[in-house]
Amino acid sequence: MLTAHSLCWLCRLPLALAHWGFCSRCARMLLYPHPLCPRCGLPSASTTLPCGRCLQKPPPWQQLVAVNDYIAPLSQLVQQFKSSGKPELANALARLLLWRAMLNAKGSQPDGIISVPLWQKRQWRRGFNQSDLLAAALSRWLGCQWYARALRRTRATPVQHHLSARLRKYNLKNAFHLEFDVRGLHIVVVDDVVTTGSTVAEISRLLLRNGAAKVEVWCLCRTL
Repeated sequence: MLTAHSLCWLCRLPLALAHWGFCSRCARMLLYPHPLCPRCGLPSASTTLPCGRCLQKPPPWQQLVAVNDYIAPLSQLVQQFKSSGKPELANALARLLLWRAMLNAKGSQPDGIISVPLWQKRQWRRGFNQSDLLAAALSRWLGCQWYARALRRTRATPVQHHLSARLRKYNLKNAFHLEFDVRGLHIVVVDDVVTTGSTVAEISRLLLRNGAAKVEVWCLCRTL
């Protein structure tokens, strides 16, 4: 008898490889098909050269990898994953992210992965940190270290999606503390959704100030 994990999360057809979570057709459909800027992850004419936005004002990270825009059906899967108590989706979504990262592969293998932390009470209510689950799977497959306790939120911050870009940046100022030596390391920051990029930008600046050699951002959704 087939279990739920033997079926594609989208089309519900049986999977040849149950641990993949998505059939090959649905996986290809979930990946964004149009060129994105390799630096900021926004639509661009080239997948190899920075866009005009990045030439004028580059983000602090060196590369952003995203599976797709925050649109259905991926947005629905992300909501099920983090808000509807389905952490079992983590491996399937992390494989999509790894697939996208391999397609975009440029340069060296990362030395380590850091996940965007939640405030303690928010994580307690949810029961898990969705970025932790993604980072744990990715580090295992990539054969690199997941620095699970390297980054800590120093205070609670209002929910970001209700705030303007300017308020998001102010809201996050000094909201994170680094508790690990990242000097000379190539670090990947993992998050579920990047909207304005304020959170990952604050973390990227913190890592670079503390001597990280390179910072990449990997996310499931990049709001385009």
